[in-house]
Amino acid sequence: MCDVDLNQSDSDQETEKSSLQGNTNNLRMGYGLCILAVACALAAYASGVDPNNFKTCEQSSFCRRSRKVQSSGSKYALIPGTVNSYMDSLTGDLINKDNHHQFSFKLEALAGSSFRLQIDEKQPLRPRYKVEHALKGQPEAGRIHVQKETDGQITITSKQNKAVIHGDPFHIDFYEHDVLVVSVNSKNWLYFEHLRQKPNEPTEQRDGEQEDQDGAVETPKLSDSIDDPGAWEENFKSHHDSKPYGPEAVALDFSFPAAEILFGIPEHADSFVLKSTSGTDPYRLYNLDVFEYIVDSKMALYGSVPVIYGHGAQRTAGVYWQNAAETWVDIQTSETNVVSSLVNFVSGSRKTPPPGAHFISESGIVDAFILLGPKPIDVFKQYAALTGTHELPQLFSLGYHQSRWNYNDERDVTAVSAKFDEFNIPMDTMWLDIEYTDGKRYFTWDKFKFSQPLTMIKNLTELGRHLVIIIDPHIKRDNGYFFHQDCTDKGYYVKTREGNDYEGWCWPGSASYPDFFNPDVRQYYASQFDPSRFQTVTADVMVWNDMNEPSVFNGPEITAPKDLIHYGNWEHRDVHNLYAHMHLMGSFAGLKQRDPSQRPFILTRGHFAGSQRYAAIWTGDNLADWPHLQHSIKMCLTEAVAGFSFCGADVGGFFGNPDTELLERWYQTGAFLPFFRAHAHIDTKRREPWLYPERTRLVIQNAIKKRYSYLPLWYTAFYELELTGEPVIRPLLTHYPLDKEAFGIDNQLLVQDRLLVRPVMQQGVSKVDVYFPAIDDKKNGDLWYDVETYERQDRVGYVSVPVTEYKIPVWQRGGSILAKKERQRRAATLMLHDPYTVIICLDRESKAAGTLYLDDEKSYEYRQGQYIYVNYEFTDNRLTNNFIGKPKYKSDAWIERIVIAGLEHVPSSATITVNGVKQTLEVMRQGGAVVVRKPAVKMDVHFVLSLHYA
Repeated sequence: MCDVDLNQSDSDQETEKSSLQGNTNNLRMGYGLCILAVACALAAYASGVDPNNFKTCEQSSFCRRSRKVQSSGSKYALIPGTVNSYMDSLTGDLINKDNHHQFSFKLEALAGSSFRLQIDEKQPLRPRYKVEHALKGQPEAGRIHVQKETDGQITITSKQNKAVIHGDPFHIDFYEHDVLVVSVNSKNWLYFEHLRQKPNEPTEQRDGEQEDQDGAVETPKLSDSIDDPGAWEENFKSHHDSKPYGPEAVALDFSFPAAEILFGIPEHADSFVLKSTSGTDPYRLYNLDVFEYIVDSKMALYGSVPVIYGHGAQRTAGVYWQNAAETWVDIQTSETNVVSSLVNFVSGSRKTPPPGAHFISESGIVDAFILLGPKPIDVFKQYAALTGTHELPQLFSLGYHQSRWNYNDERDVTAVSAKFDEFNIPMDTMWLDIEYTDGKRYFTWDKFKFSQPLTMIKNLTELGRHLVIIIDPHIKRDNGYFFHQDCTDKGYYVKTREGNDYEGWCWPGSASYPDFFNPDVRQYYASQFDPSRFQTVTADVMVWNDMNEPSVFNGPEITAPKDLIHYGNWEHRDVHNLYAHMHLMGSFAGLKQRDPSQRPFILTRGHFAGSQRYAAIWTGDNLADWPHLQHSIKMCLTEAVAGFSFCGADVGGFFGNPDTELLERWYQTGAFLPFFRAHAHIDTKRREPWLYPERTRLVIQNAIKKRYSYLPLWYTAFYELELTGEPVIRPLLTHYPLDKEAFGIDNQLLVQDRLLVRPVMQQGVSKVDVYFPAIDDKKNGDLWYDVETYERQDRVGYVSVPVTEYKIPVWQRGGSILAKKERQRRAATLMLHDPYTVIICLDRESKAAGTLYLDDEKSYEYRQGQYIYVNYEFTDNRLTNNFIGKPKYKSDAWIERIVIAGLEHVPSSATITVNGVKQTLEVMRQGGAVVVRKPAVKMDVHFVLSLHYA
């Protein structure tokens, strides 16, 4: 969100802007051009992103230095005699043959077909930052066996996997079942800038240096010269980076010999398949506040998740590059080197060079996890085993969310909620942006607009609805504001190099930023959610963490300077991409402490690897146009395979005013993304559905109702995500890895392996092309059933499908079973005990199977076994339910209807057997399916349903 006040008049907005500009005298003199920076930031929010405000690789000194290695190569070698092997790992020393600096490396086998490679300086002048808090815990170790050791290489195995370490030049090849899937440093692009004394600076003894017998400091004889004007200090526009520790970049290349495409490394508004960066900038990972971002771009956005995957028809592998500093990623694809491709083709070797990635980070160490697959779903689960998954969310959070910057006051909130009921449109959550606060002071309320917040909240919760409020990390510098005064007194703010509290500019005007890396700061922040402190909310009010990249309007690239100092004496450059993650840890802890029995809901914009354990995400400040609608699918698919299944986009676009067709199609698309929220900028027209013509309102109503009918599927999918690590939404290649045509399709998605969704995302079309993937190299495919008509689709390839304004092209896979709830309520919380409809779509062998999960939809009791988890199986004209674990949860819900698609003939009757008692049921045809009415069996009761033919 990039905001000003939704409810202000134009004159009020101008007054606030003038106030922001006029208060610049409160800033330290070092800010210089503060007024201009803030004015430009505010103006930019109205005019769109200017790429010139953000660095290119050439303007980032460590990127251009590291990239030069691609033309010259580097010379690193394993030092003979330094290798030691242990039960789970191998260690040794490396040397840079150009400057003779030494490094230690460790290769560790992990459980689940993964390895971890770490490279650090052997004796750094000061410790180098190692990422904390991203992993869900200490990875489970595997076992290694040294199979062969020669002067030139060492081969180790771990179950079916093998790593071959080559000594000179140093590189490692990783094999899965004797298939080479990842090569590390095969291009010799390893680049590790050791820490060094600044030129012409007096030598001082540092930690780790040794004195000789005469007491003199012994320092390595190294070639420390780096011919780059940005090595020791750097300027960008009006901002100066002091870089007191000099050059400290790390870079390493990874090749994927068994792959044909690469994907991953969100967040970018680009295609799902990564593009070659030859002749262009690399993809950038650096959390930034980018409003009205450009699509089809490699620019950095709000989140940075440095995991990449290589996929080919036979193998999928991945690399997680654990580094929180600014990172650039060069991508080499089959188009990268045409000459090399021709040579390989003529010689009869691989027709194209294998795709590869070159990770370049400003500081830190090499800490890379090699994920060996072999299938797409395997590698996604291997990454989830490292960084964790979303917790099972409360069901309400999977419903529809209504937001705007900003709802005017309590009456506005109550009126909007009532209008949803008046027009019979389900809605679960109302959202409040920054204007609910007292002058942008978080944990407070505007005493005039929101004078009775508890009454407003009660009015919502009595209807089964929730409220979400925004709490950003920038803290208004006001001596009368308790939070600021406490942070000042306790030293809780991020510091400048001189040890002063850093002051930047954001929505409150002059602001400082809590140092969430300090556990005391996180606990202080978490304690503010306690009902004894924040007395004007209830335990049902949830949280939105925005602007946490962090956004600093007058900072370099609209973020914090890199030479700020965090807890532990780490520079901001070391930890930048983790700042939002640490903010989330504090928010999550606060909500858990406030009500330990209730699952928190948090939405965040900034994120890093592992942030999915705490929050949902959205795609940020998009624009009301068709390309941004199309990119909502591409971006959320990429986030999902990188751990962030709980992803959505601002329905209708944050900026601009969508026409009726665009808004209709956006609701239909959003209904099939995991996070479903409408949100808009303060300067846009109001967009509540009833403000549009009746046809548009009815189309929107239809899309939202469809979302609510599938809530049992979404809820089951999120439970199974927590259970297995398998993403909720998936690209087609996940389950159709042999179909090369499906590799790059990013205008369709799978919900688990049960639904195929191809939203209408083009203007003015009466038909769309839908791709039905092949399951093998002989072009055999699954059966697919239209979810509205149950018409069967048995072709492989593109099929032109007619669409009306109401049509959302969705198919259920033959061979799958899912459950729906088709009784409409105003909110998901009121559907708890409603009956289920079980949908069975048969495969070519007239079989199907699928799971359903249910619990109380709110608490952590499910972790104590209070749930029902059942697998339905249909075969030989019989449906059975097999419980996974003993069903301890007591539900009043029951099955009111069973729909079977794919039967060749309509049965004459059906019987259901429960506890030995058989009952005859009514059977009827409905469109392309057969319906068995009123089985009336409870969800925790075993049954057998049999179809009979005369």
